[in-house]
Amino acid sequence: MGLMALSRLMSMRRDRRHRKIKSRSMSIASAAKRKGSPGRQVDNPRGRKRRRYSVPDLPKDIWHDILSLLPLTDAARAGCVSQTFRSSWRSHPNLTLSMETLRLDGHTCREDKLGRIFTNRVDHIMRKHSGGVKTFKLHYCGSFFDSSYLNRWLEIAVTPGIEEVILSMPAGCNTVNYDFPCSVLLNGSGNSIRHLNLDRCAFHPTAGLGCLTRLHLYQVHITGDELGHLLSNSLAMEELNLNRCDKIICLKIPSLLHRLNCLTVFRCTALEVIENKAPNVCAVHIDGALEKLPVGDLLQVKELQMLHVDESNLVHYARSKLPFIMPNLEFLSVCSAEEMFSTPLLAVKLLYLKNLQIFLDDGQLGGFSPAYDYFSLAYFLDACPVLENFILGVLQTRVKHELISAGDSSMRRIPGHQYRNMKNVSIMGFCSAKSMVELTCHILENATSLECLMLDTVYDNREDTDGCCVKGSSGECRPIGRSMIMHAHKGLWAIEKYVAEKVPSTAKLNVKKLCSRCHKIK
Repeated sequence: MGLMALSRLMSMRRDRRHRKIKSRSMSIASAAKRKGSPGRQVDNPRGRKRRRYSVPDLPKDIWHDILSLLPLTDAARAGCVSQTFRSSWRSHPNLTLSMETLRLDGHTCREDKLGRIFTNRVDHIMRKHSGGVKTFKLHYCGSFFDSSYLNRWLEIAVTPGIEEVILSMPAGCNTVNYDFPCSVLLNGSGNSIRHLNLDRCAFHPTAGLGCLTRLHLYQVHITGDELGHLLSNSLAMEELNLNRCDKIICLKIPSLLHRLNCLTVFRCTALEVIENKAPNVCAVHIDGALEKLPVGDLLQVKELQMLHVDESNLVHYARSKLPFIMPNLEFLSVCSAEEMFSTPLLAVKLLYLKNLQIFLDDGQLGGFSPAYDYFSLAYFLDACPVLENFILGVLQTRVKHELISAGDSSMRRIPGHQYRNMKNVSIMGFCSAKSMVELTCHILENATSLECLMLDTVYDNREDTDGCCVKGSSGECRPIGRSMIMHAHKGLWAIEKYVAEKVPSTAKLNVKKLCSRCHKIK
C-alpha cells in the first residue's frame, strides 16, 4: 500500500509540473505576439537577434505614482532606459538635490568648479521638471553662487500643494546674504507648506503660512518682529527651532499657538528675553539656565534639554533647581562645560523622570575640578524613583581625579538606595577615576531591574559609526590625544578588574573595544 501511494503521489506531481510548463509556454507565446512585450525577438540589420523589452501598458497616472515612490536617483536612472519612465520622473514630487544624490561627492575639482557643476545639474533638472513638487530639499554646495538660479528653482518648486521646503546654503562665501524670496510664498503657493527649514540665508516674511507645523531656522537673518508676525499668522505651528539667529533680540510667541509643543532656542547671542504665551509647550531645548531665558509655564514641561558650551555647573543647577520649577519632567538632558561642585544631596525629587542624560565636557572652560565627585551623581539617580534609562558622557582630555589602584578594595556605598526601575545604563568616556568606578559598581549593586550596561572608554561627542570607535571620512578613527588613549586602556583594565564581576546574570555587559590600529599605546 505504501509503494502504491508513493507511486500515485509521484504521478500527480509530474502531471502538475507538466501543466505549469505548458501554461507558461502558452503565456510567453501570447506575449511575444504583442508589440514591444518582453521576450520578443527582433532582427537587426546585422543579422543578429536581440531582445526588446518594454514596460507594461499602464495608464500614465499609475506610472507617475510608482515613480513617486522611488528615490530621486533611482527615478532618474529609470528615466535613462525608458521613454515612459522619462516623462514620469520629470514630474517626480520629491526632489532632494545634494552632492550625494547628484553623484558629486567623489569629485576632487576646485570648489568653484564643483559649484558650477552642481548649479548646472540642478538647473537642468529644474528646467525639465513639470511641477507638482511635494518635497523640495536643496543642499547647495561649492563657492560658486548665483541667486538668480536659486530664485528660479524656488519659483518652479514652490507651487500650491508643496508640503516641505528645505534650503541649506554652504558655509562661507556670500550665500549668507541670500534673501529667501518670500514672493514665492504668496498667492497661495506657500499655504500648503507644513515644514520649512532654512540654513544660512536671510528671511523676511510678510505673511503667515496657514499649514506650517515645523519651522527650523539656522544662521538665518530674521528679526524678532518679522518672526513674531510669521508666528501670529501660522496657527498650526507645532515645533519652533531657532539656532544661531543673531538678529533676534526679543522672541514673542503668541497665545494663539495652541498646537505649539516643542521650543528650541540655541546660540541666539543677541536674544535677551523670551515671551512665551503658547499654552501647551511641553518640550524645551535651550542653552543655559532657565532663569536667563524664561520660556513660559514650566509646570507643564515634560522634556528639557539644557546645552551650553560656555556655561558651567549645569548639572548642579539641574539637581538643585529643576525639582522646584519643573516637577513634571519625564526626560532631562544636560550638557555642561565643566562641573566645579559635586551633586548635592536634597530631599526633593523628580517623581516622573524616566530618562536622564548627563554630558560633561572639559574642553571649553579649562576642565573639571579634581574635587568633582562622579560618585555624587548617585544622589541625582536616587532623586528619580521611576528612572529607566541613564546615559553619562564624559569628554576629558586629562583625568585629574584620583585613579583606582590594583589593590584598592575600599569602595564607597550608600545604604538605602534602590533603583528598581532602571533598565539601561550607558557610560561613555569611562575611565579609571576611582569615583567613576565607584558610581558604576554602586549602580550594579542597586539597579535590581538592570538589563544592559554599556561602557565605552572613548568618547568625543560625535556619532559612533561602527561599534568600536568614531570614524572620519578616511575610514580611520578620528584622532584623540595620547593621554586619552592611555586612560582608555586603563579604563578597560578597571572594567575587567572591578566592574565585570559585579554584573548580575540577568543583565548584559557591553564593553566597546578599542581600535587595534588607531588606539595603540605607542
